[in-house]
Amino acid sequence: MATWNDVRRIALALPETTEQTKWGTPTWCVADKGFVWERPLRKSDLEALGDRAPKGAILGVRVAHLLAKEALLAAKPDVYFTTPHFNGYPAVLVRLGKISATALRELITEAWLARAPKRLAAALSQTTRARPPRLRKSGTPASARSARTGRGRGRGGA
Repeated sequence: MATWNDVRRIALALPETTEQTKWGTPTWCVADKGFVWERPLRKSDLEALGDRAPKGAILGVRVAHLLAKEALLAAKPDVYFTTPHFNGYPAVLVRLGKISATALRELITEAWLARAPKRLAAALSQTTRARPPRLRKSGTPASARSARTGRGRGRGGA
């Protein structure tokens, strides 16, 4: 379960992110463009959602495009939702109490990438690009197999 402190910590760890107050709530921005924000449900949202209106903290998150929005909504409807206010707009609402810290970090980073200037996005991509582990024929990473069997690289591996 994620918290507002997790949102703040993750967002502010991204390059050139600022925390501002917009529409009376905290909003995290890159190059003055909001990418995540606190989004309490409004009267019109509550009317539209009816009994399906979630309780608790709601995070608004910008996504790269409408297809990404639809994919998130379809994949985890217990976590992600929308309201008519966001129809045609590339953003989802997140039940903060239902998302893991790991999924939140990925979502916030993707939102930041969708809004950041290209030079910043490219710089972040370069610094966070992790090389996938080299797999042996057995399907285990070479480092894991070496640690498990005590064998080093190139000595009797699969």
